[in-house]
Amino acid sequence: MSIFARPHYMSEATLFLNQLKAQRPELDAQQSAGRALLWDKQVDAAIWQDYNAGKVAQKPYPYQTNPSKDL
Repeated sequence: MSIFARPHYMSEATLFLNQLKAQRPELDAQQSAGRALLWDKQVDAAIWQDYNAGKVAQKPYPYQTNPSKDL
């Protein structure tokens, strides 16, 4: 065992979260429902292909105007 190990240490944040989840066990279900509402979506491949086909190629350095070829 390392001399730096603290096997029974729990941070204040971990203790707070454990206490909150013990008091309100429905939090996990609410968190999953909120995530599903905004993030867990099915991706339509056809729409994604249309999106990628509509991209316009960007110049390597977008702020440079077209240089004169006379120089």
